[in-house]
Amino acid sequence: MTAVRTDAPAPAARPRRLPAAGRLKLTDPVVGVWLAAAAVTLIGWIVVTIDGGQFMTQSNATGILQNSVALGLVAVGQSAVILTGSLDLSVAYLISLGTLVAAETMEGGSVITAVLAVLALSAAVGLANGLIVTGLKVNAFIATLGMAFILRGYIEDNYTGPSGDVPASFQRLGYDRIGFIPVSVFLLIAVAAVLWLVTKRTRLGHHMYATGGDEHAARLSGVRTKRTVIYAHVLCSLCVGAAALFLASRLGAGAPWAGTEARYDLDSIAAVVLGGTALAGGRGGVAGTLGGVLLLSVLDSIFNQLSVDPFFKNVVRGVVIIAAVALYARPFRRRAKERDRARKEQAQKGALA
Repeated sequence: MTAVRTDAPAPAARPRRLPAAGRLKLTDPVVGVWLAAAAVTLIGWIVVTIDGGQFMTQSNATGILQNSVALGLVAVGQSAVILTGSLDLSVAYLISLGTLVAAETMEGGSVITAVLAVLALSAAVGLANGLIVTGLKVNAFIATLGMAFILRGYIEDNYTGPSGDVPASFQRLGYDRIGFIPVSVFLLIAVAAVLWLVTKRTRLGHHMYATGGDEHAARLSGVRTKRTVIYAHVLCSLCVGAAALFLASRLGAGAPWAGTEARYDLDSIAAVVLGGTALAGGRGGVAGTLGGVLLLSVLDSIFNQLSVDPFFKNVVRGVVIIAAVALYARPFRRRAKERDRARKEQAQKGALA
């Protein structure tokens, strides 16, 4: 009988493969939007250089980052409500009112009081939006549009132009730099980091994804979907309040047109969609939203240097948004078809049995 060797070397362990969720994929919308922003930057550099301008300069990089802050703050907040399947169209007028409250409070009081007043106002508006959507069962589009009209009416009835005065100490938030990086960028990073932690690492964040993915199933699973939507609206409005404080520091006063002239309502939604967050909710996040903000800011910088007609600028932005949504929707349509095919096969097997 042949003896069995017990000292034979053990077979080499096979390397562990990372789970699918841990690998970056080019089809991932987050990766795609950041690659698109890099590609647009490269193309813009070439086109502007051919046109005789200078794109890759320190001043232009500073301008792109500076222009990304306000839109980034609003878009990060907007992504929170969109994740739950809701929406906020009142952000533009809330920004305008926030700058006015901040400037007037700073003129007659302290900076800390002004910051707290703006954040309290923002939280109240967000709470009202959430209660209207969840309590009165009003569609988020209509509810927040109605809130926008309320804020607009108050602003138009009480203000005819800039108001208040922001002290020089607070204006440093809007103008100071560290190298070529504006200080305000760190405000955006801090707010985005907090929202990322909330959405990805907390129970509230998991509930936001669950509510947006399937509200009925989330409710059956014990998720308090109404409370989740309210929290999301409050978080969004607080981010808008931060954007209002930043714009007040840039303008040096409150401005009734601060939010509406820049179209922060529609542009923030566009940035969220470009970042891969589904308007129906349940998919996306802050990382992709920041990529969408950067992409829009780079496009604006290119158009400004090339002196592109505003109409053509809006056409290009619209084409980019439509193309991005269509591209992101392809894999999900394919998965939906596969699920439908599997259900039909199961139904046929059940009928034959």
